Order: sequence, then C-alpha cells, then structure tokens
Amino acid sequence: MKSYRKELHLTVPARRGYINITDEVERCLEESGIQEGLCLVNPMHISASVFINDDEAGLLHDFEAFLEKLVPHAPIQQYRHNDTGEDNADSHIKRQVMGREVVVAVTNGRLDFGTWEQIFYGEFDGNRRKRILVKIIGE
Repeated sequence: MKSYRKELHLTVPARRGYINITDEVERCLEESGIQEGLCLVNPMHISASVFINDDEAGLLHDFEAFLEKLVPHAPIQQYRHNDTGEDNADSHIKRQVMGREVVVAVTNGRLDFGTWEQIFYGEFDGNRRKRILVKIIGE
C-alpha cells in the first residue's frame, strides 16, 4: 500500500468564506499515483471545515445565512469561550455543524464523486494563513 501526504495552504481574506478546493485535491491525487484507495481531506484548524456539496453560488449563500442565523457571530459576549479574550466561539460551533473532514473513494485514479459533488474548505475565522491536510492511501 502507498501513502501520500500534502498540506495545502490558503488565506481567506474575510472572516468567513467557502473555497472550492476540488482541483487542488485532484492534483494531489495525480501526484500520488494512487489508482484505488481513499482520500482524506481535513482542515488543520478548529475553526474551519471541509465538506462536500454542490458548487452553486446560491447554495453557498444559503450556507452562510443558515449558519449565521443558527450561530451568530455577535454579540460575542453570548459565548463563554470568548471570555478568554477570543472573539471566535461561533467559528468553533459552525465547524461542528459543517463537519471536520471528508473521505472520498479513489477509483481508477479519480475521486469517485456523485453528480455535482465538489470539495469545499469552509472558513469561519479567517484573515490568516491556514493549512488543509490531504492524505491518500491505496495502491
């Protein structure tokens, strides 16, 4: 069995944002040479998410509106975590809602997606450099 690991780096220039990282993950798969196996993608930060969904602007807007209604950023005093001097408690909770990571099957050297599926990085506490782990195992 072969193993491949790479860190992707990005900075979202806003507090929150959704970035389609499918192309970068597919490049990693090509670099790995793995034809059959599994691909794990996860953010290496507790205030970000990786998830799979459709790359449609209205849907991404709906995610943002839903999350902000469910877990609003302000007022920051509503969260005990922010008593430590932080202002990002909402980002930790939003990450729990959207999930930590995705695992995608690799078949014939390709990510084995369903119709319209794409991999997204969800940033909930941006404006600084973040890492995303891509780990691929297989043959």
